[in-house]
Amino acid sequence: MKTIAGVLLLISAAAGVPFGRAAEIPAPVPPPPVKIIFDTDIGNDVDDVLALAVLHALQTRGACELLGVTVTKRDELAGPFVDALNTFYGRPGIPIGCTRAALTNKPSKFLPLADLKDGGQFRYPHRLLRSSDAPEATRLLRSILSRQPDGSVVLVQVGWFSNLAALLDTPGDADSSLPGRELVRQKVRLLSVMAGEFKVLNNVRRSLEFNVINDLPAAKKLAAGWPTPVVWSGYEIGIAVPYPAVSIERDFGYVLHHPAAEAYHLYQPPPHNRPTWDLTSVLYAVFPNRGYFDLSPPGRVEVEADGCTRFTPAADGRDRFLILNEGQAGRVKEAFVQLVSQPPPGGGK
Repeated sequence: MKTIAGVLLLISAAAGVPFGRAAEIPAPVPPPPVKIIFDTDIGNDVDDVLALAVLHALQTRGACELLGVTVTKRDELAGPFVDALNTFYGRPGIPIGCTRAALTNKPSKFLPLADLKDGGQFRYPHRLLRSSDAPEATRLLRSILSRQPDGSVVLVQVGWFSNLAALLDTPGDADSSLPGRELVRQKVRLLSVMAGEFKVLNNVRRSLEFNVINDLPAAKKLAAGWPTPVVWSGYEIGIAVPYPAVSIERDFGYVLHHPAAEAYHLYQPPPHNRPTWDLTSVLYAVFPNRGYFDLSPPGRVEVEADGCTRFTPAADGRDRFLILNEGQAGRVKEAFVQLVSQPPPGGGK
């Protein structure tokens, strides 16, 4: 009968590893950070703020690299608020681009935090003072994409379709001779988008989802002509994973003022468990293979004339949508709480 030591010796010899030195086998190399561009209508809802906090937490963990943020909300404080949040997380140099499109704008409940001062100084320091001082969004998108390796960028769109639809029609420029659609095809490997609705109960007509209908021509254009794979997180996903208000009350006390917690309070004070629509697209974009979500079969999403999203299965389809079961919802909620409340590098101020 072979002894355990003898068996281990044989295994070690077969593997070419000296017996007793198995601990020296190199650990698996982690994958490189996912290159992310975040396109947002920040200011309309607080889930955009929480989603950007998740991206910063994931970058701190080495899971992603935030290449830039582009904004579709026409508000002079939208860009400064993003800059303030990036600065809070220790990354004031992240490029920010803002739309120049004539879009409907409603006053934000929390963007004025960017102008709030304590003792004559900004409560949340930032350098960008007005959105109109930032680069135009599609120009920034082209500039960032042109400098990245082919097929390396994941775009996360959690607001209106205005910026990314406009990108498709941009001409070649000093950054790249490629027109917009070809530049996207070359540089982008995935678009993770929070939009639409893909769960129909008892044949009830689907709702008109906010991100789709607020720039319906742009939504129809992108759905018809986007040249890379697209994964859609529908209305039903984020609403199934509400962010627990108790976390807002409990988990952000490591600083006197926290921009995400303050924005949450200003948008709608706890006890209010806000759906995590935009966070779901971020989580999938960075961790598509962690089992947080299932995916539909491939198919094609069409934005109908009234703004409804219709999915048609097709073996060679470009589009898929997220599916979430009860067990996954618990895991996703726990991940969101841990990531949103994660202190910035250095613990904040």
